[in-house]
Amino acid sequence: MAEEVSEKGGLSASDGAKRNVKEVTDLSVEHGAREVTNAHEAALGEAADLYGDIQTAEEYGYVERGLKSRHIQFIALGGTIGTGLFLGIGTAFADSGPVSVLLGYTFTGMAIFAMMQSLGEMATWLPLPGAIPQYCARYVDPALGFAVGWNNWYQCSITLCAEISAAAVLISFWDQDESINQAVWISIIIVLIVALNIFAVAIYGEAEFIFASIKIITIIGLLLLAFIIMLGGGPTHDRLGFRYWKEGAMKEYIGHGDTGRFTGLWRTLVNAAFSYGGVEMVAVAAGEAANPRKNIPKAVRRVFWRILFFYVLGSFFIGVTVSSNDPDLTNEDAKGAQSSPWVIAIKNAGIPVLPHIINTVILTSATSSGNAFLYTGSRYLFGVAQNGQAPRFLLKCSKKGVPYYCVGITAAISLITYMSVSAGANQVFLWFQNLTTIAQLFTWCSVCITYTRFRMALIAQNVDRNSLVFKSPWQPYTAWVAFGYFALIIFFNGFAVFTKKNWGSDELTSFFTAYIGVPIFFGLYGFWKLFKRTKVVRPEEADITSGKAALDAEVWPEQVPRNWLEKFWFWLV
Repeated sequence: MAEEVSEKGGLSASDGAKRNVKEVTDLSVEHGAREVTNAHEAALGEAADLYGDIQTAEEYGYVERGLKSRHIQFIALGGTIGTGLFLGIGTAFADSGPVSVLLGYTFTGMAIFAMMQSLGEMATWLPLPGAIPQYCARYVDPALGFAVGWNNWYQCSITLCAEISAAAVLISFWDQDESINQAVWISIIIVLIVALNIFAVAIYGEAEFIFASIKIITIIGLLLLAFIIMLGGGPTHDRLGFRYWKEGAMKEYIGHGDTGRFTGLWRTLVNAAFSYGGVEMVAVAAGEAANPRKNIPKAVRRVFWRILFFYVLGSFFIGVTVSSNDPDLTNEDAKGAQSSPWVIAIKNAGIPVLPHIINTVILTSATSSGNAFLYTGSRYLFGVAQNGQAPRFLLKCSKKGVPYYCVGITAAISLITYMSVSAGANQVFLWFQNLTTIAQLFTWCSVCITYTRFRMALIAQNVDRNSLVFKSPWQPYTAWVAFGYFALIIFFNGFAVFTKKNWGSDELTSFFTAYIGVPIFFGLYGFWKLFKRTKVVRPEEADITSGKAALDAEVWPEQVPRNWLEKFWFWLV
C-alpha cells in the first residue's frame, strides 16, 4: 500500500494512495530509473514514489544520498562511540571487576549483533531516512512507530546534550582552575556541531569519517600499548600478566559469595547496554547512503568487528592493565580524562605525554558523538513526520537535501546543556540524562519485534527471503533471543534499589530514573493507539513496497579497482 501527504501533515495511508503498481513504477522510472549521476533528481524520484506524486516531492524536497561508502563504513565502525567506552566503563570496572566487565560486554555485544542483523535485513530491503519508526509503523502498528519515533528523538536530543557537556568537562583537563567558564566551550561545540549538520549531509559524512578514523587508530594503538604493558614492555618493565584478575576477577556488588558476584555481573550488563548506544545509526543513515543495497550489508557485517575490537578486547585489556581497586577510577574530583582506565594504565606504566593525547582523542570522540546524535535525532524526527505523526512542515528539505527544520529543532534542545554549568540546575540536567537510558533498550526491543513482523509479511506476500540482497541468519530465533535479553535488562535495570529496606529520597530518585522510561514509552504508544484507534498491521497487508520502486530502478556505477592499492581501499571502505 502506498502513502500520500495528508492535509493535516506528514504521511498517511488512504484509499486514494492505493494506486496501480505500474503507475508507481513508471513514476520511479521517469525520475530515478537510470544511472545515478544527479543526486537531486534521484532524491525526487524516491520522494515521488513515497509521497505519491512529483508535485509534492518538488514542494518539500527530499534527503539526498550524499553519504559515500567510506562514510557509511566508518560510521559503522566508529560512529556514536563517545565518552562511554573511554570513561563510563571505569565505574562498572571498579564495582564489578575485570572478568565481570569482559563477560558483560561480550554477552551484550552478542545480543547487539543479533539485533543489527535483523535491522540490516530491513534496512537493505527498504533504506529509508530515520528508518526504525517507519518500519515499526509499517510492519507492526502505527502506534509503535509513534512511540519509537518520539522516544528515539528525545533520547538522541538529550544524549546530544550529555556529549556536549562531557566535551566541555574534558577541556578542564588542561584548565583545572576553570579560568574560562564552561559555557564558552559549550557554545563553541554547539556551533561546530550545528555547522557540520545544517549545510549538506556530505559535510557531516566527511566529519564522521575523520572523527571515526581518529577513534579507530587510537583504539588500535591503545590495544597494542596495553598488550605491551601487560607483558612488561613499559618504562617500568613490570610484567603485569593477569595479576589484577587475581585481586578479584568478579567482585561482589550487592550480597556475598555467588550472589554478590552475580549482581556484579548483572550491573555490567546494564552499563554495557548503555555503552553500545547508537550502534543502530547505520540503519538511520541508510536513507542517505549511496548505493545502499551494497553499502548497508557491508556496514552491518562490520559491526561484529566493532564489537570485538572496541568493546570486548578493550574491556579485556583494561582488566589486565588497571587494578579495579585503583582509587582514580572513582575519583569524583578528577578533571577531564583523569578517571579513564586507559589514562590510569598509561600513567601507572610511567609513560608521559600520552594522557594528554588520550584526553584529546576522548574530547574528539565526545564531539563526534554529539555530531552523530544531532544527525540521528533530526532523521528520527523526519521519519516521524513521514509517518504523519509530526507536523507537515518538518518534511521540508533544503536544496542540498537537509531537513533543516528537523535539524534546527533538535539542535535547539542542546541549549539545555547550559543547565550543567550551574550546580543546582546540573541535578535537573542529570535527571533528564538518566531518563534516556531505558529509551535505547526500548528501541532495540522494537527493532527485534518489528523484524519478526517484517519476516511474516515477506512470507505472507510471497517474497522469497533467499532472493534478498542481505539475509540475516538463524531467524526468527536470533531476533527473539535478543528481544528477551534487552527486555530483561529493562525489567531489572534498577534492581539495586530493591535491595534496600528503608527507602529515602536517594532510593526514590534511583527507582524513578530507572523505570520512568517504561510509562513514558507505553504512554506514547497508548496515546496514539487511542487517539487514532490504530490496529496491529496484518502481515498480508503490511506495506513493504512503498518507496522501493525508485530504489530498485536506480543503477549505481560499479567501482573497478585499477591496482592492488585501490583493491584494498575498496575492500576497506
